Amino acid sequence: MNYIDVFNGDADGICALIQLRRTNPQDAQLVTGVKRDIELLSRISATPDDHISVLDISFDKNRRDALRLLEQGASIDYFDHHYQGTPVNHSRLNTVIDDQSSSICTGLLVDRYIGGRFRAWALVAAFGDNLNTVAMALGEASGFDRQSLQTLQHLGIYINYNGYGKNLSDLFYHPDVLYQRLQPYDSPFDFIQQNTEIYSTLETGYRDDIAKAEGASLVSELPDSAVVQLDNEKWARRVNGVYINALANRYPDRAHAVITEGDGNVCTVSIRAPLKRKSLPADELARQFVTGGGRKGAAGINALPGDQITQFIDAFNAHFSSVAEG
Repeated sequence: MNYIDVFNGDADGICALIQLRRTNPQDAQLVTGVKRDIELLSRISATPDDHISVLDISFDKNRRDALRLLEQGASIDYFDHHYQGTPVNHSRLNTVIDDQSSSICTGLLVDRYIGGRFRAWALVAAFGDNLNTVAMALGEASGFDRQSLQTLQHLGIYINYNGYGKNLSDLFYHPDVLYQRLQPYDSPFDFIQQNTEIYSTLETGYRDDIAKAEGASLVSELPDSAVVQLDNEKWARRVNGVYINALANRYPDRAHAVITEGDGNVCTVSIRAPLKRKSLPADELARQFVTGGGRKGAAGINALPGDQITQFIDAFNAHFSSVAEG
């Protein structure tokens, strides 16, 4: 049997796979990329000898290729929490998907699947996805003290931060390299203590980039929503996701969008629903645009033409207004 592991390059995808492979070690081909590179199954051609594990990329965005791989004879385990679309029933497809809850991530789904054997890595995944309340509660129930949980939170933020960027050259570490450096450790605490170079690099980069982002001005601010626009710079492409999480935590009653300028007058957009007002899912707004998708609490648009920025801001403000929620 040939094993292929396909995973999102953010903290959730990486930490979900760590748990799976610490539980069931396999010498697998790795397929991943920057966080927004989600149509990863298109890179694979399968045979009946292939077993494919997919973690933290939307089934809906990969539906055609998943069906193609099944037709080629592969078996697939699919773990995810993004919008699924119409479920597929197939004898060689095992799905562990929850796209209904805004309080779940792929790392927590794998944690349930393996019986909590590597709980600390699941907590890193949840913190990376900005599920701070969920992660703190689960961590305390699992016997971790507050200081230890803050350590896991920082690691989750830093791993997540490394996944953002337009292309791999924007990142400090290729996600498959970072995964391979993390995966040998049963505990993230062991990694932090023993691999200080990676941790220090990500921590320093995060702090430098977030300081630059804090200087950006708002292009739209209403009581229920706010929009920030960042320049077409490498630091901005790296930090936009973790910066919007920081804004969401700072102003939990307000929705946020961060628009990052790109080449050719095409932008990327990160969207966060208000942490304290979850009745208006972020992914519903994002899917109004061609390259949009995500989950209820956090979504994005991979390629928004510059001439649609005003249209997006108007739709964003309307979608998250308290009147619309009402």
